[in-house]
Amino acid sequence: MSSRRLPETTAYVRVLSQSWMQGKMEGEVIAEFYQWEFQWHFSRGELYVKPSLGRALIQEPLSRFLEQQDYQLEPGGDYSFTIRAQI
Repeated sequence: MSSRRLPETTAYVRVLSQSWMQGKMEGEVIAEFYQWEFQWHFSRGELYVKPSLGRALIQEPLSRFLEQQDYQLEPGGDYSFTIRAQI
């Protein structure tokens, strides 16, 4: 029985702004050679990621991270999470 480890990539998130009145958060995420900007409309549960290059790789894990960390994220904060895939 082999114990293969799943590939892992660390994604780094920086929260740039947050508005409880508008129900949204904006920031950037970097993983390996990719960098994206995101807008998370938490009041509607919608996440927008740009540019489109590599978006499919980050959208789902970023969405889970944002939902799990929800009230702990603050503007100016730097955060990270692990993606169980090689990006």
